[in-house]
Amino acid sequence: MFKIIKEMLPPDVRVARDTQDLLVECCVEFINLVSSEANDVCNREDKRTIAPEHVLKALEVLGFGEYIEEVAAAYEQHKLETLDSPKGVRFSGIEMTEEEAAAEQQRMFAEARARMNNGVAPQKEPEPDRSFDSQNVDHV
Repeated sequence: MFKIIKEMLPPDVRVARDTQDLLVECCVEFINLVSSEANDVCNREDKRTIAPEHVLKALEVLGFGEYIEEVAAAYEQHKLETLDSPKGVRFSGIEMTEEEAAAEQQRMFAEARARMNNGVAPQKEPEPDRSFDSQNVDHV
């Protein structure tokens, strides 16, 4: 959220930390409000899983109808972007071998670590020797 705040303002404008915290709290409260109403809509339809349509209906019920078109467009964009993601592959019926899944998981972890380090890839630590050593075996 802090990154969004920074990106939305001109570079010469600063926002006090208390103001940033207040904006985050407002966002959390808004999400809780919409989630709660979407849950109510879902329950009224005797459904067990909140669907995007429930969120759109919740926005309408809460008086945020002017956002529905933009939210629906963002959802459609999200669906398009996730078609090429590993999750999209998994749900399309194509299965990975265990080795492929492990390699993909490691790749995603590395990408996440790089993002957390502001794009700076950390130095790879040498892996421990996993060869058989009789001293590392527990005896019964």
